[in-house]
Amino acid sequence: MQIGGGVQEDVAATALFCQSEKMDKTRPNTIALIVAAGRGERAGVENGPKQYQAMAGGSVLAHAVTPFLNHPDISAVRVVIHADDGDLYGASIEEHEKLLAPVFGGATRQASVHAGLESLLDTKPDHVLVHDAARPYVNAQTISHVLGALEDHQAALPCVALVDTIKRVEQDVVLETLNRESLFAAQTPQGFDFDILLKLHRDAASKGIAVTDDVALAEAAGITVVKVPGSARNKKLTTREDMMAANAISVPDVRVGHGYDTHQMVAGKELWLCGIRLDHSHGLSGHSDADVALHALTDALLSTIADGDIGSHFPPSDPKWKGARSDQFLAHAVKRVQDEGGTITHIDVTLLCEEPKIGPHRDAMRAQMAEISGIEVGRISVKATTNERIGFIGRQEGMVALATATVVMGGAA
Repeated sequence: MQIGGGVQEDVAATALFCQSEKMDKTRPNTIALIVAAGRGERAGVENGPKQYQAMAGGSVLAHAVTPFLNHPDISAVRVVIHADDGDLYGASIEEHEKLLAPVFGGATRQASVHAGLESLLDTKPDHVLVHDAARPYVNAQTISHVLGALEDHQAALPCVALVDTIKRVEQDVVLETLNRESLFAAQTPQGFDFDILLKLHRDAASKGIAVTDDVALAEAAGITVVKVPGSARNKKLTTREDMMAANAISVPDVRVGHGYDTHQMVAGKELWLCGIRLDHSHGLSGHSDADVALHALTDALLSTIADGDIGSHFPPSDPKWKGARSDQFLAHAVKRVQDEGGTITHIDVTLLCEEPKIGPHRDAMRAQMAEISGIEVGRISVKATTNERIGFIGRQEGMVALATATVVMGGAA
């Protein structure tokens, strides 16, 4: 990836991005700012900063960025890098429609965040999430917790409770044991109202105030920061031992789920497949809209987290679901996977039917499934085959759908 000619060009490119994308006005424009300008000297690596070190099929930075790119409620992602790291960044991160051009940071983390915020002015984000590139284990659930808190608060901090007994020590002498019930370890991403965080950074820069994280600025200004659940897995890579542990994780937690569904074809009913209605003489019979494709895919996703099947979540005996659109079943399964820390990397649907012909509708089906699930359309496959006039499918008495879902747990993909 080529780095543009400075911050001004990057900001202009960002503005064009936002205009061309016409971001969804029904939800906040939220941009994730990934801070990756540090040198990582405590990590003790010799072949470049720790954020560009390899781990589990990608760089540390790539693992930190991917969950934000894949999250449906993140509008765009910008990485703040060191001025010397252009080539390392280009080799580490693949281009993505939500990935904005990187900008150069400053001598400190605080200065880098400030530079990143200033570069986003023309995008007019409502919210900004600030995340450390050295935290490659962040997952979609933590991101969602922060985003949810920003609906009603100006700042949000993911935290985890301390599990060790905490002592106060001076000059190697233990003085007291602290009550850990009110003590929590702070993590990132830290979420903020964009205008507020930019003002806080501008004020701190003008007054020479230095802090170790962005929430500290909000605290000092008397802004309420709400705590949300973090993740014990969302650790920051700091020392050589941390890097060795990351390198030891060579096999990511990849799960593949399978789904199967079949419905009877009947005359005079609407035919819904992959979330769209097709003009056809026959439709599928079922308690809901009988979208056989979305039903199979819902089962495939639920199976990746061992969370039952569509019938256990939406019982056909419940009149609430009579005639219901199946898009809500798929959306529910996607959220369940994300809440468990999974990133959906690919979904595939195969339809077995003699009629109607699926090919002319394939792109519309993929686009609709992408809209429902928040997954890139390039990660969605739809295909069909006949049953060569054999059996109940061949006699056009019914239709079958097979679905496969691939999920990476822990947020990296």
